[in-house]
Amino acid sequence: MNQKQEELSFVYFPENYRWSHGLLIGLNMAPWGGAEVGEVHRIGLRLKDHVGDDDAWFREWAKEARTVEDRGRERIAEGYGTSGAQYLQRASAYYHVGERFLQPKSKEGNDAYMRGVHCLRDAAKYLKRPKLEHVEIPYGETSLPAIYVHAEPMNGGKKVPAMVFFDGLDVTKEIQYLKGVADLAARGIACLIVDGPGNGEAIRFRDLYLRHDTEHYATPCYEWLAARPEVDARRIGVMAISLGGYYAPRAAAFEQRFACCIAWGAQWDYQKIWQDRFDRMAQAQTPSLSVAAQHISWVLNASGQDDAIKKLAPFKLDGAVQKIACPFLMLHGEGDEQIPLPEAQKCFDAVGSKQKVFKLFTREEGGYHHCQIDNQSICSAYMWDWLEKVLEPAK
Repeated sequence: MNQKQEELSFVYFPENYRWSHGLLIGLNMAPWGGAEVGEVHRIGLRLKDHVGDDDAWFREWAKEARTVEDRGRERIAEGYGTSGAQYLQRASAYYHVGERFLQPKSKEGNDAYMRGVHCLRDAAKYLKRPKLEHVEIPYGETSLPAIYVHAEPMNGGKKVPAMVFFDGLDVTKEIQYLKGVADLAARGIACLIVDGPGNGEAIRFRDLYLRHDTEHYATPCYEWLAARPEVDARRIGVMAISLGGYYAPRAAAFEQRFACCIAWGAQWDYQKIWQDRFDRMAQAQTPSLSVAAQHISWVLNASGQDDAIKKLAPFKLDGAVQKIACPFLMLHGEGDEQIPLPEAQKCFDAVGSKQKVFKLFTREEGGYHHCQIDNQSICSAYMWDWLEKVLEPAK
């Protein structure tokens, strides 16, 4: 990262991309109640002398999370449900940001992760707007945990559009909610945020590993929404973030009832991306990763790097995105350190939709890092504006 880029972005740990990216995941939830700048700064200060120590990362985020959670529960016990819920929202985010670097996973980490799940679940009991409903999506012999965010009642009782929102490689439905989904609900669009196979609770507590055929679980999510009496089945879209730039296009290609698709971050050949990362590590270089390198083997249930590369063979969008027929939006940062811009362009050019938009966020505009981690607000506003137009009722 050169000096000019440093001046345009917030880099808390200049010597460690992964930690800086992780701290921004926490910090950029602040506009939607997922973080308080002062609390995140306290965590960062305690970590300044421990950069790269992922156990310390977990310990300090979990410590702050527990402090914030306890204060929130005290407020609720005193009869202040709304303010207590605000504390619990932040605690939920801190627990999950702290746990995400742990490899291998541990009982202590899983316990903290589940505290984060329960913090948002308990906050939902007191949040008046939007209404959050924790649900289970039937999936074979099991189910997928999800949060259904109700659309604001602003259309006179008419059926509402909705989005299925999947995670990426390393985020969670709780974090996803705090990335601006309340603003989407305020525009009259419902949202089903899902921990799919390989993500969140689905892998940690249900042993559901990552799979390439996203439509296998996207279709049950579509059908669950379509069965809701308040949802217009003709106006259900799909979106996902980061590695979700693979999930969502794949889903839209093979489940063509989706009315639109957002790839929040681009993918094209994910096997190639990880082969390059492993090659660089073998040469004592440090690739730009958002998680520990062992994470990919864990989510794939792979025995190691070679097995992970083998299992990533089908994670390619060529031959799939050509089938997409619905309106399509791709967002990408000009300076994305994880996925090169040419890979994004290859995918976009191949998308078969006649109505497609490639939004490239530039360094001057902001949002130029991976999945707009440096400016979440302008990205969310752009996506929700696009969805309002694309999902408006037919006249």
